[in-house]
Amino acid sequence: MNLSDMRRNYAEQTLDLGDLNPSPFAQFDQWMRAAIDSQLIEPNAMALATADRTGQPTLRTVLLKGFDERGFVFYTNYESAKARQIAHNPQVALLFQWLGLERQVTVTGRAEKLSAAESLGYFLSRPRESQIGAWASRQSAVITTRSVLEAKFAEMKAKFAHGQVPLPGFWGGYRITPLTFEFWQGRPNRLHDRFSYIQKSEGVWEINRLMP
Repeated sequence: MNLSDMRRNYAEQTLDLGDLNPSPFAQFDQWMRAAIDSQLIEPNAMALATADRTGQPTLRTVLLKGFDERGFVFYTNYESAKARQIAHNPQVALLFQWLGLERQVTVTGRAEKLSAAESLGYFLSRPRESQIGAWASRQSAVITTRSVLEAKFAEMKAKFAHGQVPLPGFWGGYRITPLTFEFWQGRPNRLHDRFSYIQKSEGVWEINRLMP
């Protein structure tokens, strides 16, 4: 296998300053809608980077479940590795990678927990078995076999067989308030179009073209 010979010459689209919305949120909305309309697999998937107490970064994929000018929202177990790292260092980074459109968006910002009311609102919208799954999984804990997880799921399913599944106290959402954005459009000969948005003050963003 010779990976050095694998290459694609990106030539589908261009990106210029005049194409960009002054608001990075509006620009992101435009690109997200294009990703959804293109029927890409999991267009709301995003890589979330956090760091532990030693500065060692960790990366995993989570699903974006909402965004507006306040930030980007995802949900998780508050006892997970990512949650423990956020508690120590709320500075995080996101990557949206839409290879089918030859596009990427990166975001840096600060993560904060959502209110219990916001988390409950989303939790109640989830499929019932996903709600039960939140109770069954001690996210990031070591287990010996999958049967341990399946047995816990069966236990929780029996426990909540009747009535509404309550919101676990250890589960909820985070909102990432952005400080920077970068919009990346693949171009031929690796001369990609890159534009950064840096927040200068509330509602004011500086846009710069970057060398690829």
